[in-house]
Amino acid sequence: ELLSGVGAREQVFLATKVRAAGREAAESEMRESLRRLRTERIDLMQIHNPGTDLGAAAAQLAQLRDWKQRGVFRYLGVTHSQEAANERLIELMRREQLDFVQVNYSLGERSVEQRLLPAATETGTAVLVNLPFGRGKLFAAVRGRPPPAWSAEFDAASWAQFFLKYILAHEAVTCVIPGMDKPEYALDNLGAARGRLPDAALRRRMVQFWESLR
Repeated sequence: ELLSGVGAREQVFLATKVRAAGREAAESEMRESLRRLRTERIDLMQIHNPGTDLGAAAAQLAQLRDWKQRGVFRYLGVTHSQEAANERLIELMRREQLDFVQVNYSLGERSVEQRLLPAATETGTAVLVNLPFGRGKLFAAVRGRPPPAWSAEFDAASWAQFFLKYILAHEAVTCVIPGMDKPEYALDNLGAARGRLPDAALRRRMVQFWESLR
């Protein structure tokens, strides 16, 4: 409604997901997404939480490619929210030449650093990051204390910026998508896109700092 009301469709990168398995059910869900988003094209369509059957995921990706070839989607990808699915996503990146993957990644949940993010770089797959604050776990761990003085070395003026800049500094990460329900949170998070990012040594220091809180 907002994008339609202010005529801003061309100014945004519009992404959504399809959950339904099976060709007819998925087609119905994707058409409903177009209707509800009031658009004839979507920049990124993602299969949400594919199961362990990689053949089924490949068939659904083939369906999405048909839509991509018709110009309805610009890019296609796969999302997941469980550490146990990392190897599955790596296999799909290597088999299917995905445009995007979406995964959990935060200072408190770094499992994708071991193999998945290097695989994304290797295959040229863009990476969207969800749950960058670990469902609030990171804020709970630092409640009542200010960010360390050395966070000024990478222009982090708040805990949100501290946590986001850790992720943004990884070369494989394309975009971070924190949930925001207040204007002040949106402004604070946008601050992470400004100024310097931590280098490798500072990122190691950030991890050490986080581990010291546990």
